[in-house]
Amino acid sequence: MRVGMIGLGKMGLNLTKNMLRNGIEVVGFDLAKDNVAAAKEAGATPASTLEDMISKLDTPRIAWLMLPAGKPTDATIQQLANTLDKGDIVVDGGNSFYKDSLRHNHILTGAGIKFFDCGTSGGQNGALNGGNFMIGGDDGDMFDEYLRPVFELVSEPDGFLYTGKAGSGHYLKMVHNGIEYGMMEAIGEGFDVLENSDYNYDNEAVAKLWNHGSVVRSWLMELAEDAFAKDPKLDDLLGRMHSSGEGQWTLQESLDMAVPTPVIALSLMMRYESMRDADNNFTGKVVAALRNGFGGHAVDKK
Repeated sequence: MRVGMIGLGKMGLNLTKNMLRNGIEVVGFDLAKDNVAAAKEAGATPASTLEDMISKLDTPRIAWLMLPAGKPTDATIQQLANTLDKGDIVVDGGNSFYKDSLRHNHILTGAGIKFFDCGTSGGQNGALNGGNFMIGGDDGDMFDEYLRPVFELVSEPDGFLYTGKAGSGHYLKMVHNGIEYGMMEAIGEGFDVLENSDYNYDNEAVAKLWNHGSVVRSWLMELAEDAFAKDPKLDDLLGRMHSSGEGQWTLQESLDMAVPTPVIALSLMMRYESMRDADNNFTGKVVAALRNGFGGHAVDKK
């Protein structure tokens, strides 16, 4: 079993290591030569160009993208449509907007290439040690024959789901991230109330307590505990909560369907507000620390 990995950044390199550890051969390509070198050091076969990568794959070729959404993914999809053969497979494991995935499916299907949109969750640790995947694509038989064996190896137990027609994987991941926005906002606001109360709480101890048997126990609470252990008052951080766009996509979809999502809407608005007033935004500091903890997302420091 051999996969061509396009994009060897934080997520792509860790997923490559995961595949290699589980007996899947990987041919790695990235525009950054240092990233290709890191993949080679991990045991992957390096490729100097996209065409070089494709030439080193078995048929049907599996080209797996872990690229930023938008132009980088668009350009690569178009290049693959012009380079791969009929019956080959493309998996987009990045955070693409589901309507872009529908367009990508149309382009690749027109060339006789099978397309699967794969929402990827679990952060860098999940990519390395067992991820969570939401996969859409029009050809369920191709998924079962060629991709299901891969996901069974690189996922957490029960950590992947084939969701049906193209676009459904990235749609599910979009909604997942909208929920994530609301959960992180609630955690940040809760600790903000504690921080401004008359009581002297140890935030690390509180997060640890809440993660042992409480209703709100979660990986996000574990990440909060880790963040407070490193910086008890998060003094080194500004409270800017950056966003990747998926919360906005979820809100727009809900508006288009007239489905009320007030928690997700307000959590998105609070992210925008945090970009204006970062110095005194403890909620923003908590959310920024959580995002950095699971995804390595950038934080702004004082």
